[in-house]
Amino acid sequence: MRNRFTLFIATVMTAAGLGGAAKAETAHHFTFKSIEGGTLPLKAWVGKPILVVNTASRCGFTPQYEGLQALWERYRDQGLVVLGVPSNDFGGQEPGTATEIKDFCETTFSVDFPLTEKTVVKGEGIHPFYAWARDSRTDLPTPSWNFHKYLIAPDGSLAGAFATATDPLSPQVTKAVEDALNRNVK
Repeated sequence: MRNRFTLFIATVMTAAGLGGAAKAETAHHFTFKSIEGGTLPLKAWVGKPILVVNTASRCGFTPQYEGLQALWERYRDQGLVVLGVPSNDFGGQEPGTATEIKDFCETTFSVDFPLTEKTVVKGEGIHPFYAWARDSRTDLPTPSWNFHKYLIAPDGSLAGAFATATDPLSPQVTKAVEDALNRNVK
């Protein structure tokens, strides 16, 4: 009886997407919900590097949106995708609705890179992508505040992580992005 219950719970968790982090081999197995509705499957960007950044509108690091937009503009024609992931996990600094967040990003920083709906990036209810990133490369830092950056390689592997204070246009980030852009994926 106990084994059946365990199997049932595992099946329900997998069907709900909660068990995906342990089984996924690459970031391309994950999907976010778009801030505009619909989905943002990371598999849509196979062959392209993706910079996944948990963001917040009322944070001391919020001006990094400007650098993220500049990075996106500089490298998007070469294949880079910047994905903003609004999160209210750190200091309650993203309390707004999807419409408020989207409007703020567009009007204040002219953001036109993709944004997800508000997402949990740590603790209970963590999005499966963030659990996968945490577990797949224990040598890399995990989000401890807003504007933590994960770089996904074109093959879907986790290529790097950058702490909150690392500016999106820093040589460290731009070199990693350029290296990822130069990787061939077939």
